[in-house]
Amino acid sequence: MRHLAEGVDRFQREVFPTKAGLFAHLATTHQPGTLFISCSDARVVPELITQTDPGELFVIRTAGNLVPAYTPGADGVAASIEYAVAVLGVQDVIVCGHSACGAMTALAEGHDLSAAPAVADWLRHADASQARTGAAESGRKVAALVRENVAAQLANLATHPSVACALAEGSVLLHGWVFDIPTGTVEELDAGTRPALVA
Repeated sequence: MRHLAEGVDRFQREVFPTKAGLFAHLATTHQPGTLFISCSDARVVPELITQTDPGELFVIRTAGNLVPAYTPGADGVAASIEYAVAVLGVQDVIVCGHSACGAMTALAEGHDLSAAPAVADWLRHADASQARTGAAESGRKVAALVRENVAAQLANLATHPSVACALAEGSVLLHGWVFDIPTGTVEELDAGTRPALVA
């Protein structure tokens, strides 16, 4: 904890003063242009990867960057998506998977999750991703599952009424990304999940 407290002190002394005008503006304005849905993995930091300032991204982080298909009822992920799209009016939604994802590795390698029943239950939202991966060769199975999972979560996103409405109106675009931790590269996946480097 000490290093975190030291980080807060450094932020208040060195960083905040250089961005005081931005924070004064953000005190009364909240207009992010992008909803960024990424894995909870500590190695994936959306603001660092995209080099964005506070206020630019509305971020949702879940294990495995999973987005459950819409169902009525209380759901924190669904509520955050609806708020970003219907209230804040984001123009872009990114689902970002990443290399060496623990959730996708557990699924691809068939790890025993009996000691983590909540995790096992949550990862059922990747059933379609596993089905889409099929019989990928074992050495590439995690990478293939990461990519298929991004595509499956984009499909799940489109089941949310706020997203479906915005897509029909042409007011939002969906994007699938895969971040490679060791190289820092980001690939954008098209509908067929063919990778292209993000410029």
